[in-house]
Amino acid sequence: MNAPRLLLFDTASVYFRAFFGMPTSLRAPDGRPVNAVRGLLDYLARFITDYSPTHVGCCWDNSWRPAWRVALVPTYKAHRVAHGDIEEVPADLVAQVPLILDVLAALGIAVVGADGYEADDVIGTLAATSGMPTEVITGDRDLFQVVDDAAAVRVLYLGRGQGRHDRVDGAWLAERYGVTPQTYADFATLRGDPSDGLPGVPGIGEKTAASLLQRYGDLAGILGAAQRGELSAKQAASLRDSIDYLGAASEVVRVARRVPLGTVQLQLRAQPADPERFEALTAELNLGGTAVRVREAMAQARRT
Repeated sequence: MNAPRLLLFDTASVYFRAFFGMPTSLRAPDGRPVNAVRGLLDYLARFITDYSPTHVGCCWDNSWRPAWRVALVPTYKAHRVAHGDIEEVPADLVAQVPLILDVLAALGIAVVGADGYEADDVIGTLAATSGMPTEVITGDRDLFQVVDDAAAVRVLYLGRGQGRHDRVDGAWLAERYGVTPQTYADFATLRGDPSDGLPGVPGIGEKTAASLLQRYGDLAGILGAAQRGELSAKQAASLRDSIDYLGAASEVVRVARRVPLGTVQLQLRAQPADPERFEALTAELNLGGTAVRVREAMAQARRT
């Protein structure tokens, strides 16, 4: 039996990537789209096969745009709101989310979420408390802050196209961005992220943010240097004008590590929890070889 090892999937990040990366022609016999379902299962099968985990969790956005984050930065994900607080998502993907939950339940793979929090926060909490080496599968750079070499937590980043990923650890972050896992949240706050409605500090891009963090340690150190007149007049003015934003955004960007999750059962099963239901869904959704691969991956991981 393998030593304990945990795989955490940033589920929405993965199924969005699957939806846009897999052919729309993948459909159930009744015509329903299933490309996101099949793509997510393919990711599960591949990473379970490659990393042989003993525990697996699919982390869920119970709140994709938590009210406490919006209260801090009202523009947070605002451009992605369709109406009310509903995220703008293609109809063919919306229709597949309940199917994804049905398939994961039949497999017995835990879906873990918490009201008022995003999947990132669930991941941050589980990675900090699992007590075992942990890999996080995501296409979201914000999760680079959970990397912890001492605790053997790393991110498997799906940023290189279908079928490829980067293994993100402290050395990778230093080489790619010039920052540490501990300073990544401050780096992201300064740089901003338009895809999340976070503008960052005008005039401070990735290179400048990394340079300032290398010199002054963290955001508080940079602001102190600005007050002491150690930065250029332009940088100091930009930071001064952004001070309210920085205080709020630093909380928004930072992943929560103490989300109340209760007791969570993440141990990977050798076989589906409900084999009959999984077989029925395989036929109903035309999962074909995808279903075979995920079952084989689960069985193999438990045998290894």
